[in-house]
Amino acid sequence: MIAIIGLGNPGEKFKNTRHNVGFMTVDFFAKKYNFPEFKLSKKYDLLISEKGEVTLIKPQTFMNNSGTTVKKIINTQNLTPNTLIVIHDDIDLPLGKLKIVKNRGSAGHKGVESVIKSIGKKELIRFRIGVQPKNGKVKNPEIFVIKNFTKGEDEIINETIKKTSNALDFFVENGLEKTMNQYNG
Repeated sequence: MIAIIGLGNPGEKFKNTRHNVGFMTVDFFAKKYNFPEFKLSKKYDLLISEKGEVTLIKPQTFMNNSGTTVKKIINTQNLTPNTLIVIHDDIDLPLGKLKIVKNRGSAGHKGVESVIKSIGKKELIRFRIGVQPKNGKVKNPEIFVIKNFTKGEDEIINETIKKTSNALDFFVENGLEKTMNQYNG
């Protein structure tokens, strides 16, 4: 089984914000590959959709507490670091850049930090999606990540979500090493 976890904040207010590209990617992947509708699991505090060997998860805690949900699901689903993928925004990457990494620290991302602390290891696969503005400067990251994409930015991010979805499918079929070679360019 492979668990693909999109990080984000629940609620309509945050739906199209930079912090929610993890949710947006998981939603796009689910639609593209005809996954069943997401169902709320109150026990695990998440939205979940399963098809075959792939489970899609959107934690319903806020971003900074994502680790509590991930820990619960790992403990019940027999997941290993090689079968757990976390998708999240990254203000250190240019807008639209996809970077796939494994065994890396959080680099200050509070959601990733929560996951690493909760599961007790950084050995997880991450699909980092760049949300950095064109000028590369972010004065207040906490405010910046909960803002919506601008009109020009949303076109770029939508293409990146499609690319990330393709990379996820490629990963399911071919594994991490081939996926990193194919998509980390």
